[in-house]
Amino acid sequence: MDRSKYQTLTDLAGLLSRWNSIGDQIAALIGRPAQPGHIAEFVASLIFDIRLASSATHKGSDGTFAGGSLCGASVNVKWSGKHEKLLNLVTADPPDYYLVLTGQSAPAVSSRGRTRPWQIDHVFIFQAIGLHNVLEDRGVRMGEATSVISRLWQAAEVFPTQASALLILNDVQRRLLSLFTPAGA
Repeated sequence: MDRSKYQTLTDLAGLLSRWNSIGDQIAALIGRPAQPGHIAEFVASLIFDIRLASSATHKGSDGTFAGGSLCGASVNVKWSGKHEKLLNLVTADPPDYYLVLTGQSAPAVSSRGRTRPWQIDHVFIFQAIGLHNVLEDRGVRMGEATSVISRLWQAAEVFPTQASALLILNDVQRRLLSLFTPAGA
């Protein structure tokens, strides 16, 4: 093996060791493996008062809102490193709501040469059945990586712009979400 490949692998092994150590610390904090979905569910549960299901494989939803105007409603929390206007929909036994946390807006293109930092630049809430009905009327195939038109995303935004009245954020929630933006980190 030539020296440059050996050095690249050595560097990568060192970085992964640090990454695994940080992952262990995150898992100790959240009580589940340090995977993006689990982290998003944990963050959302604290900021939006969501009682998470005891199992990470709970059918259709990740938990229920424990307070506020959506108290008792089921919610599926989604996170994406980029806001590409795609959403993984639950078509069998859907939740009442999708709560979507995303990074920066970006077109859905190849990830080659790009990064997907863990940050929250936008938060959206969709009433699931209403969204499914609109997509069905438009002839959109629903499931993994479902394309949702910009107009629906704009209407569903609650952070940083409060466009949707489904979930009104207070100042504390906005400050907590800002901790996960590049400026707040």
